[in-house]
Amino acid sequence: MKTLSQLLFFICTVFAFAQEASKIKNVTVYLDGAEITRTAHVTLNAGTTELTFNKLSSHIEESSIQISGLKNTSVLSINYGINYLSKQKQNDSIIALKEVLNNLDDKIQTEYHLISGYNEEISLIQNNKQLGNEAKVVSLEQLKTFATYYRTRITELKKALHKSNKAIIDFEKSKNDIKQQLAEFNVDDKVQTGEIKLKLNSDKPENLDLKISYNIKNAGWFPIYDLKADKINSPITLEYKAHVFQNSGCNWDDVKLVLSTSDPNTNNEKPIVNPKYLNFISAYSNYQSHRATKSYNYKYNPLVKTVTGVITTASDGLPLPGASIIEKGTTNGTQTDFDGRYSLKTTSGNTLVYSYVGLDSEELPIHSSIMNVALNEGNTLDEVVVVGYSVKSTSNGMANRVQGMIDNDSYDDEEPYEEPIDYIATGNIVETGIANTRFKIDKSYSIPSDGDVTVIEIDKFNLPAKYEYFAAPILNENVFLTAKIGNWERYNLLPAEANVYFEGSYSGKTNINPGATTDSLTISLGVDPNIIVKRKQRNDFKKTTFIGNNKVVYKGFEIEIRNNKPSEIKLTLIDRIPITQNKSIKLDDIETGSSDFDKEKGLLKWIINLTSGATEKVNHSYSVKYPKGKRINL
Repeated sequence: MKTLSQLLFFICTVFAFAQEASKIKNVTVYLDGAEITRTAHVTLNAGTTELTFNKLSSHIEESSIQISGLKNTSVLSINYGINYLSKQKQNDSIIALKEVLNNLDDKIQTEYHLISGYNEEISLIQNNKQLGNEAKVVSLEQLKTFATYYRTRITELKKALHKSNKAIIDFEKSKNDIKQQLAEFNVDDKVQTGEIKLKLNSDKPENLDLKISYNIKNAGWFPIYDLKADKINSPITLEYKAHVFQNSGCNWDDVKLVLSTSDPNTNNEKPIVNPKYLNFISAYSNYQSHRATKSYNYKYNPLVKTVTGVITTASDGLPLPGASIIEKGTTNGTQTDFDGRYSLKTTSGNTLVYSYVGLDSEELPIHSSIMNVALNEGNTLDEVVVVGYSVKSTSNGMANRVQGMIDNDSYDDEEPYEEPIDYIATGNIVETGIANTRFKIDKSYSIPSDGDVTVIEIDKFNLPAKYEYFAAPILNENVFLTAKIGNWERYNLLPAEANVYFEGSYSGKTNINPGATTDSLTISLGVDPNIIVKRKQRNDFKKTTFIGNNKVVYKGFEIEIRNNKPSEIKLTLIDRIPITQNKSIKLDDIETGSSDFDKEKGLLKWIINLTSGATEKVNHSYSVKYPKGKRINL
């Protein structure tokens, strides 16, 4: 007996099991996904101990699990699994709503029991209406008494039935409201939990402060901006905010957050360029043109429920009526109207596919409530033309440093790179790395696992801006107020939607795209109705002539600008003259007036200064000659 007890003691000492409590301390939130860091204090006996960390998210990426703080212990195994018998604890508000839901079910059931009793009593009364028998005659006085009782009791029962049925309707309405609220909280009654089982070996007893880190999905953040301008010639205030969301199954209570511009779900495999061989294509060949995978910084925004925008051609900016917009993976879609505009309510998809006959289709993640898209012309098979070119950036900074490393295939001679750290106005810390930016948030936050967003202010800037008015009446006769910001790359901005406030009022939305390759970032602040621009064709150019086998069309336009504002303005005006791509189409008699004319692009540009109440007119004209049996897109 003594030997058996010693053996059991030895087994328990060598191989111990324990379920350990852990707490989320730090979270690094990526644009898609998050890295969770948990801490746990554990006590190990000498020998082998298996620890189970339960009540974790069921969306953990197993390959990302890391353990630190092991001291002299060794790891024998790490396993991650799903516990389908254990459920995630829901927050107090959801528990309270479910309790109300259960109480309503009890009340509804009680009313049904009352209704059943009332119906039984009515049936009993109706089945016993007969008074007296052949041997006994009921007197008139007895008949009146019975009739009064029947009438009174039946009426009471009918009223009680009506009251119970009405109560059931009210309870069902309340239940429906609570169910909709629970749906808003993204409640899932079948949320199982994850478990990490860690088997450790130690030569002696140890007290460890373990750190368990892992990546999860169903979380992320996306930026949004507030642009506020009090008046022209004053700096623009840009409030840089993050909308953080998570639906991992575990609440983040009082955690320290780091927001990273990285996306660990991006395909990091560099492409391999193989030789391409040209050959003639048979009319019966199933040829498909392959184009490069485009690089987008846009990320899916789960809060966007309705998307609007305009679809145009990339070549000339003209609207595309009848273009198709489909939510990828669904049958939900729409088409553009005559002006190329569309509006689509999103459902379960996260990508929109834009397409038009003869043009390349485009896929974009649903990142903004305003998504304007320009479609490129599709490849034709009439001719094979190969144009090769290489572009090398000459800008200074980390981009050149990294490019130099790649070009030289050498890293040894480079000094170790240290990430610059900046403290910003909000107290947060910005760390700029080689491939990403990290915002260390100064305050602690609690973010429930309900899919709703928590707004966190990242930074706030006062941006020196150059205000100008812009008009392109060939496409849109509205005049837009724009703000041009220089040195924008130092602000660590991401492509995102911006709310615009001008002179204390909400002016609408715009999009900020810092991925552009321009020296300055131009932001549209909205339409100014006090500046009028009209473009019309001149009467002396409305004519067509024939010379031999050719048709000559004369085009001339007058653009009139009037400033109805009480102050002087500076307006950039853009128009264009077509460019021929066929030797049979010739442009002559080009008159560009006072514009700055770009011959390669056919664009005309005027910089106009207008005092208050002033009007100015500009003109341009040209003629087009082409074979009279042909049609062209004038």
